[in-house]
Amino acid sequence: MVELKKLVEEGKIKYIGLSEASPSTIRRAHAIHPITTVQLEWSLCTRVHKEEVIPTCSELGIGIVPYGPLGSGFLAAGPKLVEGMPDEDFRKVYHSKITRGEFKHNQILFDKIHEIAQKKKCISSQLALAWVLHQGDDLSPIPGTSKMENFNENIGALSIKLSSHDMVELESIASVDAFKGSRLHPTILALSNVETMPLSSWR
Repeated sequence: MVELKKLVEEGKIKYIGLSEASPSTIRRAHAIHPITTVQLEWSLCTRVHKEEVIPTCSELGIGIVPYGPLGSGFLAAGPKLVEGMPDEDFRKVYHSKITRGEFKHNQILFDKIHEIAQKKKCISSQLALAWVLHQGDDLSPIPGTSKMENFNENIGALSIKLSSHDMVELESIASVDAFKGSRLHPTILALSNVETMPLSSWR
């Protein structure tokens, strides 16, 4: 952070952001130089940061960049996601939520979300994105897509208004621990939301 601060002062970079950082790491970094954004996985089916990281960012005035707002595609396609998925697709290896024993359990939750989307006259992916967007004004989700059709559908989520009743209904379906399965491969998850060692402990 000291070196990054120097780069800002030299005009070589403009802002500093973190990804998958723990609350204490965010606070330590922010004390050296203001952190602009923190990137973290946040969706209806991934809520692990709700209790600590998100409140920390809100307290410090740090924006949030949610990645995976569509649950790696699961909240867009549901059970159809795995149909025809090539073996080399990283989701087939890493995401037990959509490819292993937890899939059938999660499919039931997807079906309930899909029913709400139909009532709102939108598609499931738009409802999922709208839910993230309704979490506050200090975030900007980054859904990935390789098709213009999907891109345009994602843009359509901006026009969807969710009432307090809608939010409560979605919360009752997709509570923090509702979806089963790991969000990342264990080797990658081990690097997520960890405490960065103090500089004094480095050799």
